[in-house]
Amino acid sequence: MACSITKGRTEPCKDTLGGVKAAYFINYIEDAFTVASGEATAINAGITEAFKYELRADGNSFVQSPVSDRNTGTTVNTQTTTLALKKLDKDTSLEVDLMAKGRPILVIRDRMDNYFVAGITEGNDLTGSDINTGGAKSDFNGYNLTFEAQEGSAAPWLDAATITALEALVSSSNISA
Repeated sequence: MACSITKGRTEPCKDTLGGVKAAYFINYIEDAFTVASGEATAINAGITEAFKYELRADGNSFVQSPVSDRNTGTTVNTQTTTLALKKLDKDTSLEVDLMAKGRPILVIRDRMDNYFVAGITEGNDLTGSDINTGGAKSDFNGYNLTFEAQEGSAAPWLDAATITALEALVSSSNISA
């Protein structure tokens, strides 16, 4: 593998928005996506459903932190997804418990409609969670969840056909209000 830098970058326009619009949970399966040149180009046929969580509030984020170690010759990309799910309910509490016990693959859709796969090789761990009623009437009532994955490469982007295939796996019967 060549490790030489191949391109520069000009200053972009100031037309971006931060934050996450939706998170899609997929139960872990090995080789969930076909990836080429940092892009997911197909979904494994063994994946038959995805669970979409709509996110409209601030406080939802996806951060990648690559760290290289000269002494060990390794690079680890820590992918951290923070989600704020408003309003406590029994069904979501049960799902959060399953998320903690499993290792879901997350597809993150940002506010610019870019899609990324977090935890593509080993899934994500729920590393922090708060199930919070709030204290004052205007306090947050819901779930603050932090997922973490450690990968050898940055999260791949989904191409248009793979986004369409992902959206087709989301059934209205697996979305609760």
